[in-house]
Amino acid sequence: MLYVIGTPIGNLNDITLRALEALKSADVIAAEDTRHSLNLLRHFDIRKPLVSYHQHNEAMRTQELSERLSVGENVALITDAGMPGLSDPGVRLIRACIERSLPYTIIPGASAILTALVGSGFSLERFCFLGFLPVKSGGRARELRAAAERTETSVFFESPYRINKTLAACAEIMPPDRQLCVARELTKKFEEFRRGTAAELLAHYEARPAKGEITLVIAGTG
Repeated sequence: MLYVIGTPIGNLNDITLRALEALKSADVIAAEDTRHSLNLLRHFDIRKPLVSYHQHNEAMRTQELSERLSVGENVALITDAGMPGLSDPGVRLIRACIERSLPYTIIPGASAILTALVGSGFSLERFCFLGFLPVKSGGRARELRAAAERTETSVFFESPYRINKTLAACAEIMPPDRQLCVARELTKKFEEFRRGTAAELLAHYEARPAKGEITLVIAGTG
């Protein structure tokens, strides 16, 4: 059985009982970064063989893990934070299970996307998650223009090193009263939900540079 496990996005106490049971029963744990995941496993006194599973070896590892699953082993798949497959490795292995009729189950956990959405106070009726914003300015501008015209709430992941450039682009592209929310360090000690216009948020983070992982939520036109 393949266990696709959502892991904490910051606060280790957000791990679920079902996730702990699956990790303890696994014959092997496939982790995006084994060094990072060791901190989680040691915290809960889980000692299992670890193999790396990331974008650079995903094809090879998918074949290896599929073979182990085919002979009845239990494989746990985790990423550094959140749910495998969402802007992280994992989809290829799930597809392999589907193609080979191998059993798998999804164990949900903390989600930066949903946490940021709820914390933003914006409409939750319909939303669109677009992953990480493009690094290049042209691609980033295209995504932000689409978000400016979208009726749904838009959600992006962004780096603290690029958030000011992104907010500056939002200030140029979007209506001046469009509301945004920078959700930062979610579930951690310095968690922050800062709402305002792009210009207001840019002024704030120019004076106080952002740190930590960021989820950017942009209100829709509706």
